[in-house]
Amino acid sequence: MAQCLSHIRVLDLSRVFSGPWAAQMLADLGADVIKVERPGRGDDVRGQGYRAKNAQGEETAETSSFLAMNRGKRSISINMASPKGQALIRELAKQCDVLLENFKAGDLARYGLDYESLKEINPRLVYCSITGFGQTGPYSPRPGYDPIFQSMSGLMSLTGNAPDEPGGGPQKVGYAVSDINAGLYATIGILAALNHRDTVSGKGQHIDIALYDAQIASLSHMAMNYLVSGEVPQRMGTASAITCPYQAFECSDGHLMIAVGNDPQFAQLCNILGLPDLAQDPRFTLNRLRAQNQKVLIPMLAEVFKTQPVKFWQDQLDAANVPCGPIYDLSQVFEDPQVKHREMLIEMEHATVGRIPQIANPLRLSETPVSYRRPPPTLSEHTDEVLGDMLGLNEAELSRLREEKII
Repeated sequence: MAQCLSHIRVLDLSRVFSGPWAAQMLADLGADVIKVERPGRGDDVRGQGYRAKNAQGEETAETSSFLAMNRGKRSISINMASPKGQALIRELAKQCDVLLENFKAGDLARYGLDYESLKEINPRLVYCSITGFGQTGPYSPRPGYDPIFQSMSGLMSLTGNAPDEPGGGPQKVGYAVSDINAGLYATIGILAALNHRDTVSGKGQHIDIALYDAQIASLSHMAMNYLVSGEVPQRMGTASAITCPYQAFECSDGHLMIAVGNDPQFAQLCNILGLPDLAQDPRFTLNRLRAQNQKVLIPMLAEVFKTQPVKFWQDQLDAANVPCGPIYDLSQVFEDPQVKHREMLIEMEHATVGRIPQIANPLRLSETPVSYRRPPPTLSEHTDEVLGDMLGLNEAELSRLREEKII
Protein backbone atom coordinates (compact mmCIF):
# COMPACT_ATOMS: atom_id res chain seq x y z
CA MET A 1 0.00 0.00 0.00
CA ALA A 2 1.30 3.46 -0.94
CA GLN A 3 1.91 5.73 2.03
CA CYS A 4 1.57 9.49 2.36
CA LEU A 5 5.25 10.11 1.58
CA SER A 6 6.16 7.06 -0.51
CA HIS A 7 7.08 9.42 -3.38
CA ILE A 8 9.52 11.47 -1.24
CA ARG A 9 13.25 10.91 -0.79
CA VAL A 10 15.08 12.46 2.17
CA LEU A 11 18.82 12.98 2.62
CA ASP A 12 19.39 12.98 6.37
CA LEU A 13 22.69 14.63 7.33
CA SER A 14 21.55 15.17 10.91
CA ARG A 15 22.91 13.66 14.10
CA VAL A 16 21.88 13.01 17.69
CA PHE A 17 18.16 13.65 18.43
CA SER A 18 16.25 16.52 16.80
CA GLY A 19 17.02 15.90 13.12
CA PRO A 20 16.94 12.10 13.32
CA TRP A 21 13.59 12.30 15.14
CA ALA A 22 12.10 14.36 12.30
CA ALA A 23 13.60 12.04 9.68
CA GLN A 24 12.21 8.98 11.45
CA MET A 25 8.75 10.55 11.36
CA LEU A 26 9.09 11.04 7.60
CA ALA A 27 10.29 7.44 7.21
CA ASP A 28 7.30 6.12 9.16
CA LEU A 29 5.08 7.99 6.70
CA GLY A 30 6.73 6.23 3.77
CA ALA A 31 9.64 8.45 2.73
CA ASP A 32 12.89 6.87 1.55
CA VAL A 33 15.30 8.29 4.14
CA ILE A 34 19.03 8.01 3.45
CA LYS A 35 21.06 8.64 6.61
CA VAL A 36 24.60 9.90 5.95
CA GLU A 37 27.06 9.01 8.72
CA ARG A 38 30.77 9.36 9.38
CA PRO A 39 32.81 6.32 8.29
CA GLY A 40 33.85 4.16 11.22
CA ARG A 41 32.09 6.18 13.89
CA GLY A 42 28.64 7.10 12.64
CA ASP A 43 26.09 9.24 14.42
CA ASP A 44 27.19 10.33 17.92
CA VAL A 45 24.25 8.48 19.49
CA ARG A 46 25.70 5.17 18.31
CA GLY A 47 27.87 5.64 21.39
CA GLN A 48 25.14 6.79 23.79
CA GLY A 49 22.62 4.86 25.83
CA TYR A 50 22.35 1.19 26.74
CA ARG A 51 23.72 -1.44 24.37
CA ALA A 52 21.13 -3.83 23.00
CA LYS A 53 21.75 -7.53 23.57
CA ASN A 54 21.27 -10.26 21.01
CA ALA A 55 19.39 -13.54 21.52
CA GLN A 56 22.46 -15.02 23.25
CA GLY A 57 22.51 -12.17 25.78
CA GLU A 58 25.66 -10.62 24.32
CA GLU A 59 26.01 -6.86 23.95
CA THR A 60 25.94 -5.55 20.39
CA ALA A 61 27.11 -2.25 18.90
CA GLU A 62 23.53 -0.94 18.72
CA THR A 63 22.52 1.55 21.42
CA SER A 64 19.12 2.43 22.82
CA SER A 65 19.50 6.08 21.78
CA PHE A 66 20.21 5.22 18.16
CA LEU A 67 17.44 2.62 18.03
CA ALA A 68 14.96 5.23 19.30
CA MET A 69 15.56 7.74 16.49
CA ASN A 70 16.51 5.92 13.31
CA ARG A 71 13.87 3.39 12.32
CA GLY A 72 13.04 3.15 8.63
CA LYS A 73 16.29 4.62 7.26
CA ARG A 74 19.10 3.42 5.02
CA SER A 75 22.57 4.12 6.42
CA ILE A 76 25.48 5.14 4.22
CA SER A 77 28.87 6.42 5.37
CA ILE A 78 30.62 9.29 3.58
CA ASN A 79 33.58 11.38 4.67
CA MET A 80 32.01 14.81 4.41
CA ALA A 81 35.31 16.56 5.12
CA SER A 82 36.80 15.31 1.85
CA PRO A 83 36.10 16.98 -1.54
CA LYS A 84 35.14 13.63 -3.06
CA GLY A 85 32.75 12.97 -0.18
CA GLN A 86 31.18 16.38 -0.64
CA ALA A 87 30.76 15.68 -4.35
CA LEU A 88 28.95 12.42 -3.57
CA ILE A 89 26.56 14.23 -1.21
CA ARG A 90 25.85 16.87 -3.84
CA GLU A 91 25.04 14.16 -6.38
CA LEU A 92 22.67 12.53 -3.92
CA ALA A 93 21.04 15.88 -3.12
CA LYS A 94 20.22 16.33 -6.81
CA GLN A 95 17.90 13.33 -6.55
CA CYS A 96 16.29 14.14 -3.18
CA ASP A 97 13.21 16.12 -2.20
CA VAL A 98 14.33 16.98 1.33
CA LEU A 99 17.65 17.53 3.08
CA LEU A 100 17.84 17.61 6.88
CA GLU A 101 20.90 18.88 8.76
CA ASN A 102 21.68 20.05 12.28
CA PHE A 103 25.26 21.30 12.00
CA LYS A 104 26.22 24.60 13.60
CA ALA A 105 25.05 27.64 11.64
CA GLY A 106 27.31 28.17 8.61
CA ASP A 107 29.29 24.92 8.94
CA LEU A 108 28.07 23.29 5.74
CA ALA A 109 28.81 26.38 3.63
CA ARG A 110 32.50 25.46 3.95
CA TYR A 111 31.76 22.25 2.08
CA GLY A 112 29.42 23.69 -0.52
CA LEU A 113 26.54 21.81 1.11
CA ASP A 114 24.54 24.80 2.38
CA TYR A 115 21.13 25.68 1.01
CA GLU A 116 22.36 28.44 -1.30
CA SER A 117 24.80 26.03 -2.96
CA LEU A 118 22.45 23.08 -3.26
CA LYS A 119 19.43 25.00 -4.55
CA GLU A 120 21.52 25.84 -7.62
CA ILE A 121 21.69 22.16 -8.54
CA ASN A 122 18.24 21.20 -7.22
CA PRO A 123 15.76 24.12 -7.07
CA ARG A 124 13.03 21.78 -5.78
CA LEU A 125 14.99 20.81 -2.68
CA VAL A 126 13.35 21.49 0.69
CA TYR A 127 16.32 22.12 2.97
CA CYS A 128 15.72 22.03 6.73
CA SER A 129 18.38 23.30 9.14
CA ILE A 130 18.02 22.61 12.86
CA THR A 131 20.36 24.44 15.22
CA GLY A 132 20.40 25.45 18.85
CA PHE A 133 19.71 29.16 18.37
CA GLY A 134 18.87 29.49 14.69
CA GLN A 135 20.68 30.80 11.63
CA THR A 136 20.55 34.45 12.77
CA GLY A 137 20.90 36.46 15.96
CA PRO A 138 23.67 37.08 18.50
CA TYR A 139 23.58 33.47 19.79
CA SER A 140 23.53 31.73 16.41
CA PRO A 141 27.18 30.57 16.56
CA ARG A 142 26.70 28.93 19.95
CA PRO A 143 26.44 25.17 20.35
CA GLY A 144 23.67 23.94 22.58
CA TYR A 145 22.03 20.87 24.04
CA ASP A 146 18.58 20.21 25.45
CA PRO A 147 19.23 21.29 29.09
CA ILE A 148 20.36 24.72 27.89
CA PHE A 149 17.06 25.29 26.09
CA GLN A 150 15.03 23.90 28.96
CA SER A 151 16.72 26.42 31.21
CA MET A 152 16.74 29.48 28.92
CA SER A 153 13.18 29.00 27.65
CA GLY A 154 11.74 29.23 31.14
CA LEU A 155 10.67 25.59 31.21
CA MET A 156 12.83 24.75 34.23
CA SER A 157 11.45 27.77 36.10
CA LEU A 158 8.02 26.12 35.79
CA THR A 159 9.12 22.59 36.64
CA GLY A 160 9.76 21.27 40.14
CA ASN A 161 8.52 21.91 43.66
CA ALA A 162 8.12 25.35 45.19
CA PRO A 163 11.21 26.68 47.01
CA ASP A 164 9.60 26.18 50.42
CA GLU A 165 8.76 22.50 49.76
CA PRO A 166 11.03 19.44 50.06
CA GLY A 167 13.22 19.19 46.98
CA GLY A 168 12.22 22.67 45.94
CA GLY A 169 14.01 24.34 43.05
CA PRO A 170 14.09 24.24 39.26
CA GLN A 171 14.04 20.81 37.65
CA LYS A 172 14.81 19.47 34.20
CA VAL A 173 12.09 17.57 32.37
CA GLY A 174 13.09 13.90 32.36
CA TYR A 175 13.84 13.56 28.64
CA ALA A 176 15.25 15.68 25.79
CA VAL A 177 12.00 17.56 25.28
CA SER A 178 13.60 20.47 23.39
CA ASP A 179 15.04 18.11 20.78
CA ILE A 180 11.77 16.24 20.33
CA ASN A 181 9.76 19.46 20.04
CA ALA A 182 12.19 20.88 17.48
CA GLY A 183 12.03 17.62 15.51
CA LEU A 184 8.24 17.76 15.41
CA TYR A 185 8.26 21.41 14.31
CA ALA A 186 10.79 20.46 11.63
CA THR A 187 8.48 17.72 10.38
CA ILE A 188 5.57 20.16 10.16
CA GLY A 189 7.72 22.70 8.30
CA ILE A 190 8.98 20.10 5.83
CA LEU A 191 5.47 18.87 5.05
CA ALA A 192 4.25 22.46 4.59
CA ALA A 193 7.16 23.30 2.27
CA LEU A 194 6.63 20.15 0.20
CA ASN A 195 2.95 20.97 -0.17
CA HIS A 196 3.76 24.52 -1.28
CA ARG A 197 6.37 23.26 -3.74
CA ASP A 198 4.05 20.70 -5.28
CA THR A 199 0.86 22.77 -5.37
CA VAL A 200 1.97 26.40 -5.70
CA SER A 201 5.55 27.30 -6.58
CA GLY A 202 7.37 24.28 -7.97
CA LYS A 203 10.36 25.34 -5.86
CA GLY A 204 11.84 24.23 -2.57
CA GLN A 205 12.86 26.53 0.27
CA HIS A 206 15.01 26.81 3.37
CA ILE A 207 13.54 26.01 6.80
CA ASP A 208 15.34 27.49 9.81
CA ILE A 209 14.45 25.66 13.06
CA ALA A 210 15.98 26.68 16.40
CA LEU A 211 15.65 24.49 19.48
CA TYR A 212 15.43 27.68 21.56
CA ASP A 213 12.52 29.00 19.47
CA ALA A 214 10.77 25.63 19.47
CA GLN A 215 10.95 25.25 23.24
CA ILE A 216 9.66 28.77 23.86
CA ALA A 217 6.78 28.16 21.45
CA SER A 218 5.99 24.88 23.20
CA LEU A 219 5.37 26.72 26.48
CA SER A 220 2.08 27.72 24.84
CA HIS A 221 -0.56 28.62 27.44
CA MET A 222 1.98 28.93 30.25
CA ALA A 223 3.80 31.68 28.38
CA MET A 224 0.48 33.29 27.48
CA ASN A 225 -0.60 33.21 31.15
CA TYR A 226 2.41 35.40 31.90
CA LEU A 227 1.94 37.69 28.88
CA VAL A 228 -1.71 38.31 29.74
CA SER A 229 -1.36 38.67 33.51
CA GLY A 230 2.16 40.01 33.92
CA GLU A 231 2.61 37.52 36.75
CA VAL A 232 5.64 35.25 36.54
CA PRO A 233 4.45 31.64 37.04
CA GLN A 234 5.90 29.84 40.04
CA ARG A 235 6.87 26.19 40.40
CA MET A 236 4.02 24.17 41.88
CA GLY A 237 5.16 20.56 41.62
CA THR A 238 2.33 18.53 40.12
CA ALA A 239 -0.28 21.24 40.84
CA SER A 240 -1.67 23.99 38.61
CA ALA A 241 -1.97 27.71 39.32
CA ILE A 242 -5.24 28.05 37.39
CA THR A 243 -7.09 24.74 37.86
CA CYS A 244 -7.85 22.91 41.12
CA PRO A 245 -7.73 20.14 42.21
CA TYR A 246 -5.25 19.33 39.46
CA GLN A 247 -2.33 17.46 41.00
CA ALA A 248 -1.04 14.18 42.40
CA PHE A 249 -2.34 12.83 45.69
CA GLU A 250 -0.62 10.28 47.88
CA CYS A 251 -2.66 7.12 48.40
CA SER A 252 -1.88 4.24 50.76
CA ASP A 253 0.23 2.44 48.11
CA GLY A 254 1.25 5.07 45.55
CA HIS A 255 0.19 8.30 43.89
CA LEU A 256 -2.87 9.18 41.83
CA MET A 257 -3.02 12.17 39.49
CA ILE A 258 -6.32 14.05 39.63
CA ALA A 259 -7.33 16.49 36.88
CA VAL A 260 -10.67 18.06 37.78
CA GLY A 261 -11.52 20.26 34.82
CA ASN A 262 -14.91 21.72 35.81
CA ASP A 263 -17.26 22.31 38.70
CA PRO A 264 -19.53 19.23 38.23
CA GLN A 265 -16.44 17.01 38.29
CA PHE A 266 -15.41 18.63 41.56
CA ALA A 267 -18.81 17.84 43.05
CA GLN A 268 -18.44 14.20 41.98
CA LEU A 269 -14.98 14.05 43.53
CA CYS A 270 -16.28 15.44 46.82
CA ASN A 271 -19.09 12.86 46.92
CA ILE A 272 -16.67 9.98 46.31
CA LEU A 273 -14.33 11.23 49.03
CA GLY A 274 -17.22 11.53 51.46
CA LEU A 275 -16.90 15.32 51.59
CA PRO A 276 -20.05 16.51 49.77
CA ASP A 277 -20.27 19.77 51.72
CA LEU A 278 -17.03 21.01 50.15
CA ALA A 279 -18.72 21.34 46.77
CA GLN A 280 -21.15 23.87 48.31
CA ASP A 281 -18.51 25.75 50.29
CA PRO A 282 -18.39 29.34 48.90
CA ARG A 283 -14.59 29.15 48.83
CA PHE A 284 -14.65 26.21 46.41
CA THR A 285 -17.81 26.41 44.28
CA LEU A 286 -15.98 27.73 41.19
CA ASN A 287 -12.66 26.66 39.73
CA ARG A 288 -11.11 30.12 40.03
CA LEU A 289 -12.05 30.17 43.73
CA ARG A 290 -10.59 26.71 44.28
CA ALA A 291 -7.38 27.82 42.58
CA GLN A 292 -7.18 30.84 44.86
CA ASN A 293 -7.87 28.76 47.98
CA GLN A 294 -6.07 25.54 47.20
CA LYS A 295 -3.79 25.80 50.22
CA VAL A 296 -6.93 25.33 52.30
CA LEU A 297 -8.66 22.79 50.04
CA ILE A 298 -5.85 20.42 49.13
CA PRO A 299 -4.92 19.26 52.67
CA MET A 300 -8.55 18.26 53.28
CA LEU A 301 -8.64 16.13 50.14
CA ALA A 302 -5.17 14.72 50.75
CA GLU A 303 -6.09 13.31 54.14
CA VAL A 304 -8.87 11.20 52.64
CA PHE A 305 -6.84 9.97 49.66
CA LYS A 306 -4.22 8.52 52.02
CA THR A 307 -6.76 6.10 53.52
CA GLN A 308 -7.14 3.84 50.46
CA PRO A 309 -4.95 2.38 47.67
CA VAL A 310 -4.67 3.88 44.20
CA LYS A 311 -6.95 1.35 42.51
CA PHE A 312 -9.73 1.88 45.04
CA TRP A 313 -9.94 5.59 44.21
CA GLN A 314 -9.29 5.13 40.50
CA ASP A 315 -12.17 2.67 40.06
CA GLN A 316 -14.65 5.00 41.76
CA LEU A 317 -13.44 8.12 39.97
CA ASP A 318 -13.43 6.37 36.57
CA ALA A 319 -17.04 5.27 37.17
CA ALA A 320 -17.98 8.90 37.88
CA ASN A 321 -16.02 10.26 34.87
CA VAL A 322 -13.64 12.24 37.04
CA PRO A 323 -10.28 12.37 35.18
CA CYS A 324 -7.52 10.56 37.03
CA GLY A 325 -4.62 8.24 36.45
CA PRO A 326 -1.87 6.46 38.40
CA ILE A 327 1.69 7.74 38.19
CA TYR A 328 3.44 4.93 36.34
CA ASP A 329 7.09 4.16 35.97
CA LEU A 330 8.15 2.80 32.59
CA SER A 331 7.91 -0.83 33.74
CA GLN A 332 4.20 -0.20 34.26
CA VAL A 333 3.47 1.92 31.18
CA PHE A 334 3.83 -0.90 28.67
CA GLU A 335 1.72 -3.26 30.79
CA ASP A 336 -1.28 -0.95 30.76
CA PRO A 337 -4.23 -2.51 28.86
CA GLN A 338 -4.92 0.68 26.89
CA VAL A 339 -1.29 0.86 25.74
CA LYS A 340 -1.44 -2.80 24.70
CA HIS A 341 -4.72 -2.30 22.86
CA ARG A 342 -3.28 0.66 20.94
CA GLU A 343 -0.19 -1.43 20.10
CA MET A 344 2.19 1.30 21.22
CA LEU A 345 4.94 -1.28 21.73
CA ILE A 346 5.98 -3.18 18.63
CA GLU A 347 8.93 -5.38 17.65
CA MET A 348 11.15 -5.42 14.58
CA GLU A 349 13.79 -7.81 13.34
CA HIS A 350 17.25 -6.23 13.46
CA ALA A 351 20.26 -7.43 11.47
CA THR A 352 22.55 -7.96 14.47
CA VAL A 353 20.34 -7.77 17.56
CA GLY A 354 17.43 -9.93 16.45
CA ARG A 355 14.04 -8.88 17.80
CA ILE A 356 14.12 -5.33 19.13
CA PRO A 357 11.35 -3.32 20.81
CA GLN A 358 10.18 -0.10 19.21
CA ILE A 359 7.75 2.52 20.44
CA ALA A 360 5.08 2.86 17.78
CA ASN A 361 4.30 6.04 15.91
CA PRO A 362 1.10 7.49 17.46
CA LEU A 363 -0.37 8.58 14.11
CA ARG A 364 -3.38 6.51 13.08
CA LEU A 365 -4.18 7.18 9.41
CA SER A 366 -7.20 5.35 8.00
CA GLU A 367 -6.13 5.21 4.32
CA THR A 368 -2.33 5.42 4.44
CA PRO A 369 -1.29 3.85 7.75
CA VAL A 370 2.19 4.14 9.17
CA SER A 371 4.43 1.28 8.07
CA TYR A 372 7.57 0.00 9.74
CA ARG A 373 9.51 -1.19 6.72
CA ARG A 374 13.06 -1.16 8.01
CA PRO A 375 14.62 -1.49 11.48
CA PRO A 376 17.24 1.05 12.56
CA PRO A 377 20.22 0.35 10.28
CA THR A 378 23.68 -0.82 11.19
CA LEU A 379 26.44 1.64 10.33
CA SER A 380 26.97 1.85 6.57
CA GLU A 381 24.59 -1.04 5.97
CA HIS A 382 23.25 0.43 2.72
CA THR A 383 26.25 2.32 1.32
CA ASP A 384 26.78 0.06 -1.71
CA GLU A 385 23.04 -0.22 -2.35
CA VAL A 386 22.39 3.53 -2.33
CA LEU A 387 25.51 4.66 -4.19
CA GLY A 388 25.04 1.89 -6.72
CA ASP A 389 21.35 2.50 -7.36
CA MET A 390 21.31 6.30 -7.21
CA LEU A 391 24.74 7.22 -8.56
CA GLY A 392 25.45 4.16 -10.69
CA LEU A 393 28.77 3.37 -8.99
CA ASN A 394 30.07 -0.13 -9.72
CA GLU A 395 31.94 -2.48 -7.40
CA ALA A 396 35.37 -1.30 -8.53
CA GLU A 397 34.48 2.36 -7.98
CA LEU A 398 33.07 1.61 -4.54
CA SER A 399 36.23 -0.32 -3.62
CA ARG A 400 38.40 2.58 -4.71
CA LEU A 401 36.38 5.02 -2.59
CA ARG A 402 36.83 2.72 0.40
CA GLU A 403 40.59 2.55 -0.15
CA GLU A 404 40.67 6.36 -0.21
CA LYS A 405 38.56 6.43 3.00
CA ILE A 406 35.83 8.45 1.28
CA ILE A 407 33.15 5.91 2.23
